[in-house]
Amino acid sequence: MNDLFSLQGRSALITGGSRGIGRMIAAGFLAHGARVYISARKAAACDQTARELSSLGHCVSLPADVSTAEGVAALVAAYARHEPQLDILVNNAGAAWGAPFDEFPESGWDKVMDLNLKTPFFLTQALAPLLRKSAAQRPAKVINIASIDGISVNPMETYSYAASKAGLIQLTRRMALRLIEDNIVVSAIAPGAFASDMNKDARDHGDAVAARIPAGRVGQDDDMAGAAIYLASRAGDYVVGSTLVVDGGVTHAR
Repeated sequence: MNDLFSLQGRSALITGGSRGIGRMIAAGFLAHGARVYISARKAAACDQTARELSSLGHCVSLPADVSTAEGVAALVAAYARHEPQLDILVNNAGAAWGAPFDEFPESGWDKVMDLNLKTPFFLTQALAPLLRKSAAQRPAKVINIASIDGISVNPMETYSYAASKAGLIQLTRRMALRLIEDNIVVSAIAPGAFASDMNKDARDHGDAVAARIPAGRVGQDDDMAGAAIYLASRAGDYVVGSTLVVDGGVTHAR
């Protein structure tokens, strides 16, 4: 039981790992012994975060734009130059777009749906050979970062974001049933309010946001890290296709 939550000796790739929820997860994984590779579209930010997190353990920057097939292929090739297999994949890279219904643009639909829903599928597909190598010894893990906006309705007009996250939760179920045949365990996390560049309200107006949360506060780094460590470790091996809601109770109060 002492190593139930250990990630010692495990390798992890986290997209969108330079900031926000991705960085929270990266820091948690490093603290629990994993070798962590973070990817982000902006190379300078990705490199800087990797340098900062290296104080916690082995952290390497692999900048890539995973919104394109070429970017996915480049990231897979870059990772494979460091590791012969992949133990944990966190599909966290995402985007949001808000606009009134009558003005919502096709570009805001396509950008969000491609990155939030299409990329997790095709990146997992491209990394499947490396995940299967890991799964020959013990379960490999894929963790998709969804959102409570895919479960309950946010009053903000973020149509493509809500649709993409609801789709990702269902995609998690479908992928899980197929990939468990290969000893690859797929699950998801649906975060609520965490302070980040994407959730500027939680970052800049934390007290006002906290007033609407039953737990009385916005999410903290350890809240997200703890959920991801649980799913990534031996402790989460039997959680197949499920979405863990980490939101302080907001989903029940909406």
